[in-house]
Amino acid sequence: MPEDNARGGRMEGGEGGERRYYARPKFCQFCADKQMTIDYKKVDMLKRFVTDEGKIRPRRQTGTCARHQRVLAGAIKQARHIALLPYTGKYWDDNR
Repeated sequence: MPEDNARGGRMEGGEGGERRYYARPKFCQFCADKQMTIDYKKVDMLKRFVTDEGKIRPRRQTGTCARHQRVLAGAIKQARHIALLPYTGKYWDDNR
């Protein structure tokens, strides 16, 4: 019987087990749906691309293409500047 390694999985060379995590391919929501626009006034849509700390989520997490990520970052920064979005996450209010 093969022994378990430090991570809790089987050692190499043993019979394969089930994969626990399957990374599905990410696609740009804005390229897929041409009607969806990025606007600084759409705060509910922009909140999905900001972390709880207030940071802009990277492309590898959101799946947006480089072109739309740049536009999205600009819209988030513009919404922050006119106080539609907070700069930090400690002032999040879901009751807007």
